[in-house]
Amino acid sequence: MHDAIISSPAGILAVLAAITSFFFYLENKTKWTFFSYLPPLIFIYVIPVIFSNTGFIPAKSPVYDFMGDAILPMFLVIMLLEVDILATVRVMGKGVFVMLVGTLGVVIGAPIALFIVKHGLGPETWKGFAALAGSWIGGTGNMAGVAKAFELDESSLDFGYAVITDNAVYLIWLPIMLASKNFASKFNKFTGISKDRLEKMHKAAEELTTDKGKMAMRHFLYLAFFGFAVTALASWLAGFVPPYPESQPVFTYNTYKILIVTIFGIGLSFTPASRIPGSHAVAMALVYLFVARMGAKADLSNLSSSVFWFVLGGYIWIFIHGFFLVGAARIFKVDVHTAAISSAANIGGAASAPIVAAHHKPTLVPVSILMALLGYAVGTPAAILTGWLCKLIM
Repeated sequence: MHDAIISSPAGILAVLAAITSFFFYLENKTKWTFFSYLPPLIFIYVIPVIFSNTGFIPAKSPVYDFMGDAILPMFLVIMLLEVDILATVRVMGKGVFVMLVGTLGVVIGAPIALFIVKHGLGPETWKGFAALAGSWIGGTGNMAGVAKAFELDESSLDFGYAVITDNAVYLIWLPIMLASKNFASKFNKFTGISKDRLEKMHKAAEELTTDKGKMAMRHFLYLAFFGFAVTALASWLAGFVPPYPESQPVFTYNTYKILIVTIFGIGLSFTPASRIPGSHAVAMALVYLFVARMGAKADLSNLSSSVFWFVLGGYIWIFIHGFFLVGAARIFKVDVHTAAISSAANIGGAASAPIVAAHHKPTLVPVSILMALLGYAVGTPAAILTGWLCKLIM
């Protein structure tokens, strides 16, 4: 789109960075409770949508392609460096299984919900459900990764519907997770949890150390090296995987590339690379910049009533997840705080899990972040599986 007011790569990046930084500045400066329910993420996506659909910035640009090919896998690698599976299991114990069963609820709930509402949706909607599964199991970074894996363009309606549904469900689900604290005694009686387990969990959480020190210039260079090196290696290795026409378009070059990036990222989390300071901050900064890029590519010109069916499917889907979550809490005998944080770590990711943890039990905030990071690790492969299941019913 050459008639956009700002069309140069540097100008586009400046606009996206300005939008991203402004809303985090506003959140930090004002401390408005408003942002607990409508986080900066929503505005970081919506404002670029408005800008690109009104001609302020283009909806298509080479800089968007570069971000998709290089920056996306790079921040996935850096994001996964923070995953500490052993520490999460040590503190949360059976709570990890509750989270994973909640993840299973997302995987199984997607094809069930899609089957119910598919008559009002298009043949490629399974890709949108897969992208949303990436967000609900891991986070926005996983959503972007899965969209890339399935070659789902951010300008497509299905991707736009996924983002709309993600936010529409979040506005309902987050208050439910926060309000669940009021039913702690009844819920704990229902699950049969012992006070001894609660005391042990809180003690282990208080002993957890997550500070890796102050970030220096060299640390940024280390992260850039690992991010781009794994991206290059994954791009090269994916080229050796022979295509299988019968499995297209589920298993493509991009699918293999993102899966290989995920495997290497998790592998690096077990090495000294995981101790590099600032990895989470750098990764999340790139994620939010990428969210702005996704908004800029969205095309609202063909918006239709199908969005109603997609959102309806999302609500059916989230309550299936909730059913699995409550069932797992009963089986593994965990408290309502653990169950709520487990769900928030899935559905809201690293942005929402600490909010829910702080409301329920402030001592569990560091653990909630670890659980959200665990979601990052399983989010992409689980969402690709979800996409495959959804493809089967279309």
